[in-house]
Amino acid sequence: MAASNAQALPFLVCAESPFGRRRKHLVALPRRNNQPEGNRDSIRINQNIRITPIRVVSELGEQLGILPTEQALERARDAGLDLVEVAPNERPPVCRIMDYGKYKYDKNKKKNSGQSHTKTKEIRLRPKTGEEDIRTKLRQAEKFLEHKDKVQVSVLFRGREMAHIEEGHKVMESVIETLSEFGKVETKPQQHGRRIICMISPK
Repeated sequence: MAASNAQALPFLVCAESPFGRRRKHLVALPRRNNQPEGNRDSIRINQNIRITPIRVVSELGEQLGILPTEQALERARDAGLDLVEVAPNERPPVCRIMDYGKYKYDKNKKKNSGQSHTKTKEIRLRPKTGEEDIRTKLRQAEKFLEHKDKVQVSVLFRGREMAHIEEGHKVMESVIETLSEFGKVETKPQQHGRRIICMISPK
């Protein structure tokens, strides 16, 4: 039996000698690496959470106990939020109901805090926001940009609105076009969970 710390395993092969006789040789073959790959820097959300059951924390921080994953997903959908795996190494894994797009934005904002004195303001819209409400939000954004603040435009989706992502993109394109006189796109529109986000900086 080979020692557990061995780095190679012997393998018996036969080779023809110059005199026509077969000679046996032991050849060391490298041991297959069965170690798991390094942890990938990714967070599983919604349908990407395959394991069941899971321990669930509500959007209010309430412990909901151990639930089937499908039941937790249904609760997140009813709240218009996401199911996010926050502690994958626990058994069972811990998942939280939250707005993943906002969580990711806040995380990046905290990471970049202190790098710039420019303030970042936010206006929030929905795919079905009325024209008058949009104009009100745009006037706010124009004032922010005139004061040399950045503006994050967020288009939020709730429940079944996720089936009409294109409507959110139309709203975002209209906002960018209207604010082009006051600012320029710093970060192009990107979808993060249940929101589309675009950053506009002052000219």
